[in-house]
Amino acid sequence: MKYYIIAGEASGDLHGSNLMKALLEKDPKAELRFWGGDLMKAQGGTLVKHYRDLAFMGFLEVAMNLRTILNNIRFCKEDIKKNKPDILILIDYPGFNLRIAKFAKELGIKVVYYISPQLWAWKEGRVEIIKKYVDEMMVILPFEEDFYKKHGVHSHFVGHPLLDAISSLKDISPEEFKKENGLNEKEIIALLPGSRKQEVEKMLEIMLSVRPHFKNYQFVIAGAPSLPKEFYQKYVDDNVHFVSNRTYDLLRCSKAALVTSGTATLETALLNIPEVVCYRGSKVSYAIAKRLVKNIKYISLVNLIMDREVVKELIQTDLNTKNLVEELNKIIEGQKRNQVLADYSLLREKLGGKGASAKAAEVILNV
Repeated sequence: MKYYIIAGEASGDLHGSNLMKALLEKDPKAELRFWGGDLMKAQGGTLVKHYRDLAFMGFLEVAMNLRTILNNIRFCKEDIKKNKPDILILIDYPGFNLRIAKFAKELGIKVVYYISPQLWAWKEGRVEIIKKYVDEMMVILPFEEDFYKKHGVHSHFVGHPLLDAISSLKDISPEEFKKENGLNEKEIIALLPGSRKQEVEKMLEIMLSVRPHFKNYQFVIAGAPSLPKEFYQKYVDDNVHFVSNRTYDLLRCSKAALVTSGTATLETALLNIPEVVCYRGSKVSYAIAKRLVKNIKYISLVNLIMDREVVKELIQTDLNTKNLVEELNKIIEGQKRNQVLADYSLLREKLGGKGASAKAAEVILNV
């Protein structure tokens, strides 16, 4: 069969690559055409556009790049029409993908959504679009199945694909990792500042402000594949280092982490590393988001899944040096650290074990 897959962000590239691998195992003659990144490209098929050309952060940035976004939508429609896939597979990225779902359905192409948009947080009305234009919805968070059921939409809970990605990791020695990456012998505090230039610059400034309070540790920045190494050099010195394309290895060799909100908060938890979740957007974007997001108590996936505070979230003005130092100290040693690690164990149970990619591939083939 001919598959057309659209992933518009780094996390979508990861999940898309595992899905492609599972599809090829079940359908060796599969023809894959996709929007994604390097991980998906490594599985074979044809990369149409890289997600680094698609990702815009916040309401202001979207508004400023509206022409580019509309051109990408137009190009995508033309490409689908020209290549005539049997199945369109959409991975999260709702602002773009829901428009494409409508277009593809009207062409008679089967539409599958893998990794639901977070409609339970905002824009709940988009469920009606999914009802009309999506043939199969697959969800990866346990509470999403109930959300769709409430709206009269059948969905499949396939488990979380991050468990697949993490279960396949090879063992790593912290000593080896430090040697390979030119790090010193001090324990590591990992910094995950995001994947977009604007976001990374903002987050690294505040994250690195805690350095004078943790002189017995070294700080290591997880570089985003969408940004060049040169971009990070201004932050590097004797006790601040940078590694690229080794985020999981970095986390596994770290004592604790400061993590910008997003999928990385869940990745950090599943790798069993205590973390502080950080978020600071522009005043305008944050004010708009607060008006749009309803009935959501937390911003991190860890806390949302557990429906209680497992990891500390520092948002907007609460994200400052004093609070970061206080919370980081709590998770480096002592009772709070032990409690977080115990809660991570419960989190993994809730997510239902590995096998999400294979289950998703099975649903797609049954379509």
